[in-house]
Amino acid sequence: MAISLRKARTIIRKTLEKGRAMELKPLSVVVLDAGGHVQAFEREDGAAPGRFAIAHGKAYGAVMLGMAGTAQMKRAEDQSYFMAAVNGVYGGQVIPVPGGVLLRDKKGAVIGAVGVTGDTSDNDAVAAMAGIDAAGLAGEI
Repeated sequence: MAISLRKARTIIRKTLEKGRAMELKPLSVVVLDAGGHVQAFEREDGAAPGRFAIAHGKAYGAVMLGMAGTAQMKRAEDQSYFMAAVNGVYGGQVIPVPGGVLLRDKKGAVIGAVGVTGDTSDNDAVAAMAGIDAAGLAGEI
């Protein structure tokens, strides 16, 4: 199963709605497919222009490693050399923190990832999960 544009837009819309409901700082949200390619992206008014790279890095690390942001952060803390090597392999594109959420279909297969940035990493992840749930998919923080 691939992540459709319709589902990606739902994830983004509902993630942004959750962010507003939580009174978070302006968010930026990217949805990647299983190959790490951008399916959709939005940056709220007031969000810094560099937020695309951060959202992308969170999601890219999740999908390319098959490991959500929280697990990546733990790995970076426990084995910094591993994450340094990963970033070497992926051209410095991996940001190993919460807010990079794996997308899974109903059978558990990875179909992409969501990257959210703008507030604290933990709040970014909460907002992402609201969007993922609204799209009827499973997320792994």
